[in-house]
Amino acid sequence: MIRPWQIASSEPVADCRIFKLRKDVVVNPRTGQPHDMFVVEHPNWVNVIPLTPDEQVVMVEQWRHGTRSVHLETPGGLMDKGETPEQCARRELLEETGCEASEVLRLATVHPNPAIQNNLQYYVLAMGCHSVAAPALDHAEDIAVRLVPLADVPDMIRAGKITHGIVIGGFYWLELYRQKR
Repeated sequence: MIRPWQIASSEPVADCRIFKLRKDVVVNPRTGQPHDMFVVEHPNWVNVIPLTPDEQVVMVEQWRHGTRSVHLETPGGLMDKGETPEQCARRELLEETGCEASEVLRLATVHPNPAIQNNLQYYVLAMGCHSVAAPALDHAEDIAVRLVPLADVPDMIRAGKITHGIVIGGFYWLELYRQKR
């Protein structure tokens, strides 16, 4: 049986605006040896699967600094303090795409990378999306809105046109939801 690791000490290392880095010294219960482990402390975040009434996915293209390339993704972002996943989904959808949804539904909650992150990530389906305004991007965003037929998404994933793992996970949860209906 796997037992919890004892935390001998914990200290903040860096505050990087959208995340913090923490160093934990932990003791392996199997060996008794201490190890330095680094944890990225994120706020929880939301990924939105926005669908128009005619089965188009409202997607965004944006530059990603980690890969130094442009990615085709679904909207999403960090949850504000006190905000529900559904409220965050509506806010991020409006800010990044200028769209509103007639209905939002939480599809799933996952740990995006429990090896090094402490946060939760929520998938929210936004149905009946329609444009109501221009996107309201913050100073660190540069986004282009793209409509993609939902039926084309599996081939786009296979072809490497959609490579963001969290986005691909969202389409998985959407498929499971639709199979149950």
